[in-house]
Amino acid sequence: MADDLAHADVLNTTAQGQLKSIIERIERLEQEKSEIAEQIKEVFAEAKGNGFDVKILRKVVRLRKQDRAKRQEEDAILDLYLSALGEI
Repeated sequence: MADDLAHADVLNTTAQGQLKSIIERIERLEQEKSEIAEQIKEVFAEAKGNGFDVKILRKVVRLRKQDRAKRQEEDAILDLYLSALGEI
């Protein structure tokens, strides 16, 4: 019990309140993130049920997040490397 009192003295009441608030916000956001991930999973399952290739859809989503110029530069380098290996 004395140990608990020693730990309580480390942070003042304001800091304890801020810490508790931060932790609760993080926990709430983690829960929301989990719920959103589940919704995304359901959308991909729906797309698969409609005949779409989920692997390709994931790739499209990832590519759309990239800057167009950066994506074009990466594509050009990929083509160069594949050409050098005789793959294309």
